[in-house]
Amino acid sequence: MRVAFVSLFAPGHGDTPARTRTRRTATGLADRGHDVTWLCARWWGGDHDTFEEDGISYRSVTAEPSPAAFAARLPLALRRLSPNVVHAVNSPPTPGVGATVAGTLARTPVVVDWWRDHPADAVRRYRLLARRADAVTTPSRTTKTRVREHGAAGDDVRVVPESIDFDLVEEAGVDDRFDAVYSRRLDRHANVETFLLGLAELRGRDWTAAVVGDGPERARIESMASDLRIDDRVSFLGELPLRDRVELFKGTHVVAATATWETFATELLWALACGCVALVEYQADSSAHELVEGRERGRLVTSPAELADEFVAAGDLDRRSIERDFSNYDHGAVLDRHVDAYRSVIGEE
Repeated sequence: MRVAFVSLFAPGHGDTPARTRTRRTATGLADRGHDVTWLCARWWGGDHDTFEEDGISYRSVTAEPSPAAFAARLPLALRRLSPNVVHAVNSPPTPGVGATVAGTLARTPVVVDWWRDHPADAVRRYRLLARRADAVTTPSRTTKTRVREHGAAGDDVRVVPESIDFDLVEEAGVDDRFDAVYSRRLDRHANVETFLLGLAELRGRDWTAAVVGDGPERARIESMASDLRIDDRVSFLGELPLRDRVELFKGTHVVAATATWETFATELLWALACGCVALVEYQADSSAHELVEGRERGRLVTSPAELADEFVAAGDLDRRSIERDFSNYDHGAVLDRHVDAYRSVIGEE
């Protein structure tokens, strides 16, 4: 299959969760023998128009990342490639809209992978993109709802979640120093307060906890732990390599997910695959609850007091270091879902 990725920005412009997701998909396809080309603004040095890396052929449509200029030159670039399917991204939306126009002219279907709405993007462009795409993939039902609000038909939107390396989950060791863990970038959305306040209600019980991650809110959060007089039992570990985090999850009984904003709770997914019991605070702008709804080893909470109660109740559940139900989130299994989306618009499903 010849797949053309259309994204003004590539990981070479700087990593973001959305670009990491796109690169993982493109690399996975290339590893399977598909012909993968990424149309983007130039991010490499020199004046050559193509750059090869990890089986992906990057081709510059423009030298500078101008959405309008990129969209204007996109039809010719796609006509030269003659792909079977176009994989576009939603932000910025103008190149995606350009891809749908070019796709219509060339009778090439366009699948838009919609990570999240970016506040700098024009809503009217999102509406146009959602309606013109042949299909849309989203990482969560929460994002799917947003895309449908932009005008996409429900049947045209599929949830294709983020993925993990389940082989790593199986192979990694076990670090059993802690009873509870919180893992995420410590920014203004982290909301570690619920986690700490819940633990503070259990001062009379025997427990240890870890906070994994770094960010602008770390100092304030550490100060809060001190004010709550639980800093002697909460370890702030900073950023850890992935394998170290997996080993930590495998040895920890409970994971807390309390962030106010999560496009996809990837750290929670890793922890669930490692057997953790999940305590998730429901938030309107977070999709974390989708990973635990209907699961015995997952609880939704709405306050620190509820988190404390469920932490105690989790003691009745066995400790595990792996949960094989989550093998269907392995990189290969999720890549299959992207391929299924392509085949559905091509007419091969």
